[in-house]
Amino acid sequence: MENFSQTIGELDFAKSGGLIPAVVQDAATSVVLMLGYMNEAALRETIDSGKVTFFSRSKNRLWQKGETSGHFLRVVDIKSDCDRDALLVKAVPNGPVCHTGSDTCFDETNAEPGFLARLESVIRSRKSGSPSESYTAALFAKGINKIAQKVGEEAVELVIEAKDDNRDLFLNEAADLLFHYLVLLNAKDASLSDVVAILEQRHK
Repeated sequence: MENFSQTIGELDFAKSGGLIPAVVQDAATSVVLMLGYMNEAALRETIDSGKVTFFSRSKNRLWQKGETSGHFLRVVDIKSDCDRDALLVKAVPNGPVCHTGSDTCFDETNAEPGFLARLESVIRSRKSGSPSESYTAALFAKGINKIAQKVGEEAVELVIEAKDDNRDLFLNEAADLLFHYLVLLNAKDASLSDVVAILEQRHK
């Protein structure tokens, strides 16, 4: 995105009165999530913050998607079209995109969530739960240092089991590590899709 910021001055904001349409696409599934409008300030804020920010025509101000719901759109890439008067923003959604609760503003399903996505959803829901009723909630209540420590402990246990020949123990330790890793990601306000997006970028 640093390279993109160098071309902001080449965009044709004047054609539509200072605003250009920005189509937001899921970076992982390629599903179109929503359409918004950006002025130059909104685009710069999107680039600087890493979260999709629009200019709200109804509020007459910059509006960061998710500022109320917490369902931010984390930017992976931004491209302009051939005429330099429209943008394609590839992003990772942190929850439903539409205010109605739909995955997209076009009322489409953004891919059927697999088990890991459902597990991440459960982990998010436990974050605000009672520590006395849930191991995950209790882990969140102990703070980031304890969560990170658990990831380290599970990683060591997995390494130990990797040196032996007990497949069941190895796989169970791998599952423990993955679970605590997902908890850590959530504690850092991130998700597995954020990590996948980085891996996809590296693969290009």
